[in-house]
Amino acid sequence: MIRYLAVRLAQALAVLWAAYTLAFVILYGLPGDPAALIASGGDPANSTATPEQIAALRAQYGLDQPVGVQYLQHLVALLQGDLGTSPRTGPVAASILAAVPATAQIAGLGAVIAVIGGGGLALVATYLRVGWLRQLLLSLPPLGVSVPSFWLALILLQVFSFRLGWFPAFGNEGFASLVLPSVTLAVLGGAIIAQVFARSLRSEATSAYVELASAKGASRARVHLRHTARNATLPTLTIVGILVGQFLGGAVVTETVYSRTGLGQLTATAVSTQDIPLALGIVVFGAAIVVVCTLIIDLVYPLLDPRIVLVRRNLRTSAEEARS
Repeated sequence: MIRYLAVRLAQALAVLWAAYTLAFVILYGLPGDPAALIASGGDPANSTATPEQIAALRAQYGLDQPVGVQYLQHLVALLQGDLGTSPRTGPVAASILAAVPATAQIAGLGAVIAVIGGGGLALVATYLRVGWLRQLLLSLPPLGVSVPSFWLALILLQVFSFRLGWFPAFGNEGFASLVLPSVTLAVLGGAIIAQVFARSLRSEATSAYVELASAKGASRARVHLRHTARNATLPTLTIVGILVGQFLGGAVVTETVYSRTGLGQLTATAVSTQDIPLALGIVVFGAAIVVVCTLIIDLVYPLLDPRIVLVRRNLRTSAEEARS
């Protein structure tokens, strides 16, 4: 187990480094001068800053140094736990921590809706024996995947906010303000979960243990829920871990449409103003969240399927016998 955790930790560090490097390259590849954006308050066309002032800002934030030097400086600071300082918002870590609660609320509620809705749809659809109804339900997940989040958010606003007035259109106040953003995030995630879970359920339904359980007198519902669903959960758990990143990425669009303050809006602002320390900090934070969730899911696997532990033991025993 210790060796397994060490390997996973090394992989996690590699993922964080790759995410940081890719984000750095993209940010420095954007057109424009970050120092000019800082001096103009985000509006270079109407800037009154002099070239001397822009040059001073470039020197103050190290933007006058070669790109390779800036990369190494940011990387060394990151390894020391320092996410840097944004010229607009101050310490990056403080800015991210201040924005996380608002985003965590809609992402958490969206994840709950996605898991319950997508998992429930897959369970019901694969259990039904009415062919046309089963196919109708199974056709909903591909439809959910194909719907653009931006378009869906506008439709939900038009129907449930402007026309029916059930939920507020903008803001962060109260539980009601969480519903539409959370549903917007949940539709894509729930559709993906439903597709993967339904496919796994259909695959597990043809296994020998299903016939054995039925032969022993277990009801069809018991076999479906206790045996088939449990083994079909493993691939779905992997998708849930990946969807954490989807929820964080979707928050950019969702918070922009619903005018919510949070990590998504902070990301959009950082990219549009080329706030490199803030954008890099957000990327590293998001990658860390995804890595931690994936590691947790990997550790939960053996609890759901003891066969994984047996396979690891057999492989380790075989390797030891081969060495001896």
